[in-house]
Amino acid sequence: MIVVSTWPMMHFCQRHLKGKRSLAVTAMMLAMALLVLVPVGLSAYVILSRTDDAIAWVQKLPEYQLPPPPAVLQKLPIGKERILGEWNKVSAGGAGALGEYLKPYTKSVVTWITATAKNAGFFFIHLILTLVLCGLLFAKGEWAAYGLRCFGHRLAGARGESALVLAAQAIKAVAMGIVVTALIQTFLGGAGLLIAGVPFSGILIAVMFMLCIAQLGPAIPLLIGVGWLFYKDHNLAGSLLLVWALIVGTMDNVIRPILIKKGADLPFLLILAGVLGGLLAFGVVGLFIGPVILAVTYTLLQAWVEEDEELPEVPIATPLPPKAKPQDRPLDH
Repeated sequence: MIVVSTWPMMHFCQRHLKGKRSLAVTAMMLAMALLVLVPVGLSAYVILSRTDDAIAWVQKLPEYQLPPPPAVLQKLPIGKERILGEWNKVSAGGAGALGEYLKPYTKSVVTWITATAKNAGFFFIHLILTLVLCGLLFAKGEWAAYGLRCFGHRLAGARGESALVLAAQAIKAVAMGIVVTALIQTFLGGAGLLIAGVPFSGILIAVMFMLCIAQLGPAIPLLIGVGWLFYKDHNLAGSLLLVWALIVGTMDNVIRPILIKKGADLPFLLILAGVLGGLLAFGVVGLFIGPVILAVTYTLLQAWVEEDEELPEVPIATPLPPKAKPQDRPLDH
């Protein structure tokens, strides 16, 4: 799916590198490594290097005394009383009170930290294998596509070949919808941060774009900006940015299916169901798998049904009979 969606980019690199496929493949591999492999690798390293520290901190909780609540909690717009009450209660309990308060969750936290570190390492290995396979497919992509089309034709004739072509179109359409949607959300969210005067907006915008590409949305950087504005007593600007964050964070549910439909001639509801259902069923990769499965199934089913020359006539809607009045209804006894 990565190779299919980025194949036009590889051709672009090849045209501008004297037509040499090897240079184009090298450029694509380096770009993928810089955009995905290096950030994820650094994140995995940080998680793995801090796992022992996190576990040691959890083990020292019985000896830790929570200090008085910081002044920033006084400025929280929601839930201030409850948070301050719980904080003061634990702080007044002295050493070990925080450990007792978090005791029901300690085992779960340690288990989660260990599992996260393990998953981060495996995920990094999977990315390396994915990068290697992408390089092989970039180098021999035409032959791979030809082999698949021959297999589809041998399996189901022209219908099988067209189904594979439709699957590739659906993958490209989803990729276009994800990237363009991420750019729109990043542009609008970044504009909100800059207008509100949030510091380090450039870093927040870069993080926002990465989160949008990963389908996590722009909420975290925008909420960081909202929290900073409330902390500095810019309540009006913080409230406006919060509303803007809600708008920008939910617009992808509308924009993404529309962009995907422009890349593949399929019903809008089919694309929407494929994107949302695939995301719920398979995770991030389901954004591609869901529309592909529904697109191919829908097209094959439609072609198979339309082959029948004796289809029934299209039903005509008939008006419902008038509702009977209470006095006209027969008695039950």
